[in-house]
Amino acid sequence: MKKPDQIKSGYYNLSEDGNDSYTVHFHGKLDADSSSEIIARLICEVNSLSFTSLTADIDEVSYFEDFGLLLLIELRKAVKEKNGEFRITDKNGRAKDIISLTEEQLLKPQTVKRNRPSLIIENFGESVFTSASNFTIFISFLGSAILSFYQVCRNPKLLRVNDTILCMEKAGVNALPVVALISFLLGLVIAFMSSLQLEQFGANLYVASLVSIAMVSELGPIMTAIVVAGRSGSAFAAEIGTMKISEETDALFVMGFDPILFLAVPRILASIIVVPLLTLFSDIFAIAGGLVVGVLILDLTTSSYITQTIKVLTLFEIVWGMSKSAVFALIISWVGCLRGFQTRGGADAVGNAATSAVVSGIFLIILFDSMFAVGRSFMK
Repeated sequence: MKKPDQIKSGYYNLSEDGNDSYTVHFHGKLDADSSSEIIARLICEVNSLSFTSLTADIDEVSYFEDFGLLLLIELRKAVKEKNGEFRITDKNGRAKDIISLTEEQLLKPQTVKRNRPSLIIENFGESVFTSASNFTIFISFLGSAILSFYQVCRNPKLLRVNDTILCMEKAGVNALPVVALISFLLGLVIAFMSSLQLEQFGANLYVASLVSIAMVSELGPIMTAIVVAGRSGSAFAAEIGTMKISEETDALFVMGFDPILFLAVPRILASIIVVPLLTLFSDIFAIAGGLVVGVLILDLTTSSYITQTIKVLTLFEIVWGMSKSAVFALIISWVGCLRGFQTRGGADAVGNAATSAVVSGIFLIILFDSMFAVGRSFMK
């Protein structure tokens, strides 16, 4: 057995027990003054030894604090680096309370790193269960919204008309300048790019047909929905999310109000009303953008361009595009309100809810638009 080494108020001696096992006997105080120097000397001695297990005996320690715990943690690290087994002996229980707080760090075996394939499988399974759970929540919220609409149909007085009009103003009137500008520029770009090809065949007049069909059937509803998702969908999520974390929705429930009927129904109804109208304005401004290209670049007359547009467009195309926009409006408002009600945490959760509402809304818009395209192919 080695002679005890004294370091200020702390003592320890290292003894060999046989069978490549050692024991460190600590004496006196393990505090801030002694632990730092004990660590420096003891770790060097432990690193110079060859053993299979090492025991820290703190039975004779008169004072033990968090610095003593740090000493044991560092000692455990040194033992584990040599692939040894680490134990603690504390019969008097002086350090029991402190050690119990970090028992996992001191006594649990080293975590075995899992191989990459198992992690991939685990992450894939977790993502599948998460997606299934989210789908269930989506359907549940949609069912609650449908029931709320049914209540409004039976008793129209339940609808908050003033809030619905305010939401129509925010989602529709305030979005009109942005939608008009984007649609005008988009129609201008489509007309210009198509003219580069059609001009080679002397078919400049068909630029009007291409712009009108493309915007009314596909691009008008999609672009309008994307703009509304970025503006109103995120706003719905942020507004309801802020009320959620400030417990205003809980207060509504306690007072006997249905939060979905009180908050979600006006926003969903307002979106379904104004988004098709915005789509109609989008189509008009896009055709106007194509008209600018046709008159200024392709030497078409205004009357010939408008006549060709009216000739190509049918009532079915217009109704089809507005019907799609109504479905997109339902998706945008539905997802935005849902993300708001799902908000948990603090201020950062509100931002995450708004971002998730926009991303989910745009994804579902593209998904349902592709479904509309496939369904229309079967209608022909």
